[in-house]
Amino acid sequence: MRGTQRRSIFRRRKAGLTDYRRRLKLLRGRKPRAVVRISNTRTTCQLVDWAASGDLVKISMTGSDLTKKFGWPETYSQKSVPASYLVGFAMGKAALAQGADEAVLDIGLAASTAGNRVFAALKGMVDAGLEVPHSDSVLPDEDRLNGVHINGDIAKAVETTKTTIEGAY
Repeated sequence: MRGTQRRSIFRRRKAGLTDYRRRLKLLRGRKPRAVVRISNTRTTCQLVDWAASGDLVKISMTGSDLTKKFGWPETYSQKSVPASYLVGFAMGKAALAQGADEAVLDIGLAASTAGNRVFAALKGMVDAGLEVPHSDSVLPDEDRLNGVHINGDIAKAVETTKTTIEGAY
């Protein structure tokens, strides 16, 4: 009967939602995690600390917050590269305002393709002043962050939203 026993698989691993090896490596660093997730409709950035009872979300910013709090036009995407950059920038400013100055990037199961929306959010956090270990080779170029590749009007919206975020913190 020795060979018939099966190892139990965690529910979130079985569903393809959590990579526990990567999570354990991130937690061993004992630094807060800068969690970035891209959904079908918006980008979400959170500053998360570990606790025995479960993760503690200290700060959370979404693409919806850009529209509601910082004047990002409702007709523009809340998950585009410029929107992801601004969500990361807002989360970084909020983190600094609450006394957090460093974090480790947690992209979950997202693909780590250089220049994607996850790394646009990382660039926003770094530009806000949050210290996150990274390589400059993965960050998108300035034209993509400003939305020049989409529309010239987006560049103006990025600048006005960014100054609004800076004024709020």
